[in-house]
Amino acid sequence: MTDSELHRDAERFLIHLTVERGLAANTLAAYRRDLRRYVAFLTARGIVRPEEVTEREHREVRAQADSPERLLVGWINECLYVHEIEGFVVRRVEVDTCTETVVHGVLHGEEVDAGRHRLGTIVKAATLHRVVVAESAGRHEVRVIVDV
Repeated sequence: MTDSELHRDAERFLIHLTVERGLAANTLAAYRRDLRRYVAFLTARGIVRPEEVTEREHREVRAQADSPERLLVGWINECLYVHEIEGFVVRRVEVDTCTETVVHGVLHGEEVDAGRHRLGTIVKAATLHRVVVAESAGRHEVRVIVDV
């Protein structure tokens, strides 16, 4: 998959969030910024090859916490659990519920196939160390440190 295809897929996801989920402009701006950074990170590392993942199965993921920071870390760690423990690789993530204290979504993908899926750096966990989930001047800022 080329860099432009990754960007195209990210843009399709943002359109989905706008049309189907009706998310606020500031929330969409935060998603757009974070997706661009993530796509750049993945492209630079050559870790992800979404075309190698088929949406054969799905896994539901849910996190609940008493603060946005704990919710972000909890959500990431739940997704990592599905990948690491269940051996599940993800092509697409669909978030259907996101409040201040609960996030629920569906991971679409398949079980790891060593012959087709190139595994890169393993992320062990997201941490609460210096995590930031903040809104300032109409923008959302999200930062999280992960253990690799």
